[in-house]
Amino acid sequence: MANSDSTVSLKLLVDSKRHKVLFAEAGKDFVDFLFTLLLLPLGTVIKLLAKHGMVGSLGKLYESVETLTYHYSNMFISCILTPKPAIGGANVLHLLAGDEATRKVYMCRSYHRYVADDSRAICPSCKSAMSTEVPHVAPQVTSGSSSGEGGGYVKGLVTYMVMDNLEVKPMSTISGITVLNKFNVKEVGDLEEKVVHLGMQEGISLLKASLQSNYVLTNVFLGKKVA
Repeated sequence: MANSDSTVSLKLLVDSKRHKVLFAEAGKDFVDFLFTLLLLPLGTVIKLLAKHGMVGSLGKLYESVETLTYHYSNMFISCILTPKPAIGGANVLHLLAGDEATRKVYMCRSYHRYVADDSRAICPSCKSAMSTEVPHVAPQVTSGSSSGEGGGYVKGLVTYMVMDNLEVKPMSTISGITVLNKFNVKEVGDLEEKVVHLGMQEGISLLKASLQSNYVLTNVFLGKKVA
């Protein structure tokens, strides 16, 4: 689990003349983070963006859950307001999950061979509440690991090309040239390399931009709001 000081680095290739990111060279940690966005529950997405311009009917629906808490069961409230991201055992930087990324599991007092993620569950053997918290052990893989085996979603030892719209593909010389031709880049002098760091705040901005625009990296890291 990442804390507020955790960051992920990536290198941007910027068309300085157009003030636009052509693509980013990124490692396993950044690509793993991007794929983690697909696992976030909708309630978590709305909660994260509530203070960053979340608009539309889903935002109003979320507000209704917050204001009508007296009419709902505690289980319903916890499921909607604090949903658990489906992060499984993959060891990636959960820049957006915060404390919600900590998984808790429970057993009954007799330690029968059952576990539950809700302390109100009933043990099938002794019929008592499974209220005894037991440690959950995640794979011991560091964010800088060179291997994709045992943690994360993609393999290490590979440099990935991430387009401005977050399309991901393996990096190669041919793919880089193809992108330059696609954007009609004629002058190499117009290109600029820029190393940037993605932390929790940038992660939230990236999530928001990915829902609103195809120019995600440009909007987040160049401060240029492109629709």
